[in-house]
Amino acid sequence: MVLPWPFPDDDAVPSEPSPTPPENDDRRIAAEVTRRLNGNRLTRRQRIVVEVQNRVVILGGTVDSPDVRLTAGELAWGVHGVADVCNTLRLTNRQRPRR
Repeated sequence: MVLPWPFPDDDAVPSEPSPTPPENDDRRIAAEVTRRLNGNRLTRRQRIVVEVQNRVVILGGTVDSPDVRLTAGELAWGVHGVADVCNTLRLTNRQRPRR
């Protein structure tokens, strides 16, 4: 016998609505990550784009050094509620290519 609907006390059915909608949580996380990046001396003058989808922070743009890239990722991970960080920051090439 197959039951098409779960029983009311089944764990698959949430007993209470979530306190904050996911999109509000994403906005809060994006704002906090941006605030932390702007407040850090290494990351404040870098071209970093912050996007959040389902509590996953996506860092994009360009930075000057691997240390800045690492710091940006660590700052994003430090925000409460972040499920994952996708650090797609690229390094700028400030040196002229050798011929």
